[in-house]
Amino acid sequence: MSYKKMERKPLTLGEKLYMPAIVKGMGLTLKHFFRKNVTMQYPEEKPTLPEYYRGVPALVKDEEGREKCVACSLCEYVCPPKAIRIWPGSIDSDVERGPQDFQINMLRCIFCGYCEEVCPEEAIFMSKEYEICGETREELIFDKEKLYEMGRSLGPDGGAKDAPKKWEKLAREQKEQGLA
Repeated sequence: MSYKKMERKPLTLGEKLYMPAIVKGMGLTLKHFFRKNVTMQYPEEKPTLPEYYRGVPALVKDEEGREKCVACSLCEYVCPPKAIRIWPGSIDSDVERGPQDFQINMLRCIFCGYCEEVCPEEAIFMSKEYEICGETREELIFDKEKLYEMGRSLGPDGGAKDAPKKWEKLAREQKEQGLA
């Protein structure tokens, strides 16, 4: 096996003197120095979130203050990291049953939104809230009361303006397509 010795290209005078490179770098620094600052002062300034942003899941009640959730456990079954736990029980309304206890482990939740999509009663929504913190793991397991407290700011329609009910929308789309 033979080796071929490669000759290096000789350096030019500009490359031998490193000053042109320093001046070029300082020019770039000065150019960025006079640009508009893009740093956000986070705790005081909040970023504007897009309409489709999926934050922390929250439970909502209907217009009369009753629980919408009927403990069908579809959200529990569809949750990829198995962050949702539901214990069905009876409630004090005309609905047959509701959640006796409802927990979401925020350490496991991946904010995918499957729970919102699968809920037939539109009882769970993804809020715009993204700041969750706790000192222990137990503080980050949100129970039913905490989830309803977070949902109070959303309202019964999940915070969407003029939101059509998902089943009404599906029926209208099927009617337009001639399926129903």
